[in-house]
Amino acid sequence: MEKRILIIDDDADLATSLRDLITIEGYQVTIARNGKVGLDLQGKTPFDLVITDIVMPENDGLEVIISLRCNYPQTKVIAMSGGGYVNSRDYLLMAKELGASMALSKPFEFHLLQSEIRRLLANGGLE
Repeated sequence: MEKRILIIDDDADLATSLRDLITIEGYQVTIARNGKVGLDLQGKTPFDLVITDIVMPENDGLEVIISLRCNYPQTKVIAMSGGGYVNSRDYLLMAKELGASMALSKPFEFHLLQSEIRRLLANGGLE
């Protein structure tokens, strides 16, 4: 059975590009434009992995990570950020402290994300 990945990002171009690249790897990928929609989708049929931006409207990525860790602890999480009101490193450190498996600073090399996806979803993704 295909592993399911949810991308939550308000940057439509980036989300679509990531979806296209990840789909080629054989995963089923869904996009949500904000954290509220992403959490609603997760509640209907939980995903194996959530890749979330940090700075976005309607439930930012940190809120998403907190909700996932509380309600779906088995779901793997990768956070990404290009910054915002504070340095993106600060957001990414918070994301890791809240339970993200990996935190990527935008822009990033796709092969880094690709290898982390493979690692997290292989054999239950033991960390």
